[in-house]
Amino acid sequence: MVNETEFQQKIRHLGTLVGELDQMPDGPSKVAARELVQLLMEVHGAGLERIMEIVFESGASGEALIAQLGHDPSVRNLLLLYSLHPDDLETRVLKALDSVRPRLRKLDGEAELVSVRDGAVQVRLRISGPIHGSTTKKLRAIVEEGIYDLAPDLTSLEILDPEAQSASGFVPLEKLLKHAPAGRALQAAELGGGD
Repeated sequence: MVNETEFQQKIRHLGTLVGELDQMPDGPSKVAARELVQLLMEVHGAGLERIMEIVFESGASGEALIAQLGHDPSVRNLLLLYSLHPDDLETRVLKALDSVRPRLRKLDGEAELVSVRDGAVQVRLRISGPIHGSTTKKLRAIVEEGIYDLAPDLTSLEILDPEAQSASGFVPLEKLLKHAPAGRALQAAELGGGD
């Protein structure tokens, strides 16, 4: 059985090595190393794609197996690397939000998908209780972790905080009256009723 943590470490190490390859001075060694990596990716990608086709062509049980492979943490990342994952980006983001929903509820929060365009994902946070910076940070971290776990191939992630929703300059009258001293609240109520 593949240890998921070790697999993730190997993926990160692979990324580091590819980054180091990019930093090498230009020359025949760099060209050969790049060509080797490219060729390995093409050969492995073609083989994985053919495996997925054979499994899919086997019928309903094959489709179920592909879905199961798409949910396995180790296989999922490999399928994403070769653009072979059975779910599109939006579906994976929605699944990620569903998976973190119970944790968000414990903090009186929720998250909804606003948009997915060209790999850019926008999510809105909502808090049903008082808004505190620490709660918002926790909610953001939970959402980011969940989304990056299932959709590491996104190009950008923007999380709209509850504070940002009220930063538009519009403040509902109820909110003003709620925080106004009693005398001012009464004055405001009288002014509103005098029309």
